[in-house]
Amino acid sequence: MYRDHEFDPVSPDEEARREADEEFARRVRREVLRVNRGEADEDIRADMEREAGERAEERARECKERRRKASTLWQLLSGTILVQEGISRYYPYMLCIAAMFFLSIVMMFTALHFDMKYSRLEEEVQWLRERLIRLEEQRFSRTTHSAVVEQLRLRGIGLYDPEKPALRIEN
Repeated sequence: MYRDHEFDPVSPDEEARREADEEFARRVRREVLRVNRGEADEDIRADMEREAGERAEERARECKERRRKASTLWQLLSGTILVQEGISRYYPYMLCIAAMFFLSIVMMFTALHFDMKYSRLEEEVQWLRERLIRLEEQRFSRTTHSAVVEQLRLRGIGLYDPEKPALRIEN
């Protein structure tokens, strides 16, 4: 072929594409000859076994993922149970249960508050009883007969006891 140094009808890109096509055709011919002679059977069998193993692993992984997503516990934790079509009719019951839980918590804290208040009032009543007993002891020690006689004698007032006991009037 005549090469003109000033004009070449084949561009460098087209020439690179032609060389790549020729190289690909040579590789295909070599592979076809190898297959015809039986040299590639083991490679083909190994590739097929590897692809079958990969497909089996992928199916097992998908099955495991489906089982995990179908688990009721997983659906509860992820919240996907709320978007299922059959569950939507149970929304009022779930809201009622949630309201009861909230009410139960409020009642528990209210009961604890009143229990603390009752304990505080019980302690105060116990303190008042103790004070009452002390005051009664003081009053008793101050109002015994001998103390009254002593106080009257200091003031110069005479005390006389009646000779006969007073009459008791009963209904």
